[in-house]
Amino acid sequence: MRIRNSALLFLVAVLFFSCDKKRVFDEYKSVGSAWNKDSIVTFNLPELDSTKRYNLFVTLRNNNNYPFNNLFLIVAIERPNGFTKVDTLEYQMANPDGSLMGDGFSDIKESKLFYKEKVRFRGKYKVNIKQAVRENGKVTGVTALEGITDVGFRIEKID
Repeated sequence: MRIRNSALLFLVAVLFFSCDKKRVFDEYKSVGSAWNKDSIVTFNLPELDSTKRYNLFVTLRNNNNYPFNNLFLIVAIERPNGFTKVDTLEYQMANPDGSLMGDGFSDIKESKLFYKEKVRFRGKYKVNIKQAVRENGKVTGVTALEGITDVGFRIEKID
């Protein structure tokens, strides 16, 4: 009986860790209960194989306190030579009925948001992400964005 339970546990562990074969880099950083508009989340990427191409994703964990339908992000990717490419991105975060999009069974949802495809890296890169959400009709941004708890960055290899 004990051997059977150990074998079952081993099988479950193998299945769990082998399901994510595309992942090259996947890291989350907590922003607390609210993401401040001046808070920049930074990821120092590992040196990757320069002969391969990768898909890049911004990943988020949010809860039911997120009050908006969409999300605006400013994502900057800094190359080893100091050149920085900055993109302003918009993502839909809720369905038309107001329910949050993303994966998860509880009120916490994980979203994998497409950023760039077929990227080739040469050296070590840095990624900076900040929120740029604004309320309709207002110029100043939302000072403390409720509902976003973790911000992540993911790199997947292309088969």
